[in-house]
Amino acid sequence: MSNAVDDVTHLRKGLNTELRTGAEFKASLDDGRQVWVNGRKLERVTDDPALNAGIDLIAGMFDDQFRPETADLLTMKDEKTGQIVSRNWQVPRTVEDLRQRRKVIEYTSVKTVGTFGRPPDLTPLLALGLLAHVPTFRRSKSAFEANNVDLADNVERFFERGRRTGLIGGEVLADPQNDRSKGSGEGAGLMRIVRVEADGVVVSGAKSVGSIAAQGDEIMFTNLLRPDFPPEACFWGVLPVATEGIKLIAREMVSSPGSDPFDHPIGVLGEEADQFLVFDNVWVPNERIFNLGDPKLLQYYGRVSKWGHWHVLTRLAVKAELFVGTAQLVIDALGTAKFPAVRSAMASLIEYAQALRAFVIAAENTPDYSENGIIGPDVGFLTAGRLHSIENYPRIIHTLQELCGQGLVMRFSKAAFDNPEVGPLLDKLLPGTGVTAQVKNRLMNFVWDLTSSSLAGRVELFENVNSTPGPLVRERLYSEYDREGLKKTIMDLAGIEKWA
Repeated sequence: MSNAVDDVTHLRKGLNTELRTGAEFKASLDDGRQVWVNGRKLERVTDDPALNAGIDLIAGMFDDQFRPETADLLTMKDEKTGQIVSRNWQVPRTVEDLRQRRKVIEYTSVKTVGTFGRPPDLTPLLALGLLAHVPTFRRSKSAFEANNVDLADNVERFFERGRRTGLIGGEVLADPQNDRSKGSGEGAGLMRIVRVEADGVVVSGAKSVGSIAAQGDEIMFTNLLRPDFPPEACFWGVLPVATEGIKLIAREMVSSPGSDPFDHPIGVLGEEADQFLVFDNVWVPNERIFNLGDPKLLQYYGRVSKWGHWHVLTRLAVKAELFVGTAQLVIDALGTAKFPAVRSAMASLIEYAQALRAFVIAAENTPDYSENGIIGPDVGFLTAGRLHSIENYPRIIHTLQELCGQGLVMRFSKAAFDNPEVGPLLDKLLPGTGVTAQVKNRLMNFVWDLTSSSLAGRVELFENVNSTPGPLVRERLYSEYDREGLKKTIMDLAGIEKWA
């Protein structure tokens, strides 16, 4: 893992770029943003150990933009200006472009060991979805006479700024979980426009599950359209995290910052924190508005988020491969590969990984194009792949745990091994097959953080809730899959000329 305190300034020297180093990114977060953790308002977002460790991990990705071994992966040269820009914000025009951009998803997935559901390169793909539908946004008009904002120009300017500066941030869609017996337009906290002026609007409300929001630059926010929504609830925009009136209330932290890496090799990296966001009469200037009262634009959220779903599926495929690699090390350390039941369990992990990788490749190789020529993966394969993952993820976690046997329960800290009285006993009595007891134990600690710790529990919940529960994904798959041609084929085979 890259160290966020590395000085890469000398590597950036002479480059034509606005991209930041990790230190510059971290310093930019000291901007007065209002963040609460465990009931305490932070003076700086980096004051909380778990938030700070996650920020350090992200800062390392900023530094990797300038390291020779990763610069070409994470950055590219703008053909018109010659400027070095962020590949997070690449606009894919060909299948090869999609594959190149996918390598960035694979990089962030490995870098975070799959624990960040919304790593720094995800929100740029949601912005790409907006850009892909710019012609639709250009045709939309404000529903309010007091303001006639240029939505399409705003999307284009936002995207261009993102690729120049390597902007990262969160995206919030979910409403507060409260009394569901009321209509969606009546519930407490529904985000809505409360005042419209010529140069902007004021919004109030709340949003939930703002993953990485407190650790990023800006927040994109919108509502998911429902039948009873008034025009003032049909809104889409983006703001700096430190905007006056935005309060971020973090959930309980679940990682292990400051721990010995031997004890918690994943937990020590920190986490992407989820925040509950309260918008209290927040001013949104015109240039940061993407929708102003048009319900038809909110209907485009599913199409806009297609590239984000591609990111989710790719990250899950990478995690599945990490599970396979971890499981192989486990059975190597335990010497259990000779047992048929163990080989069968390994095969099930491999099958899962191969299936998810196949869904990703199939989606990329059956693409479609937006009205302005931006290529996107096939939504049918994405939805089917996400559904396959949701249904199988708990089983895969359980399989990996089973392969560890008692080793996952009987783990010991570095302090135990260092103790002169009991450490030698552990070293003598717990070696693996060709590995020391400490190496085997450290591997089990890794598996614990990956599958069984509080952090792992949060990640498993996130994978299910964020990916959308299975029944809703099945409903989406039902509505998306075109069956008309298949019906015609069966009618021909059955000799049915007309369907009454």
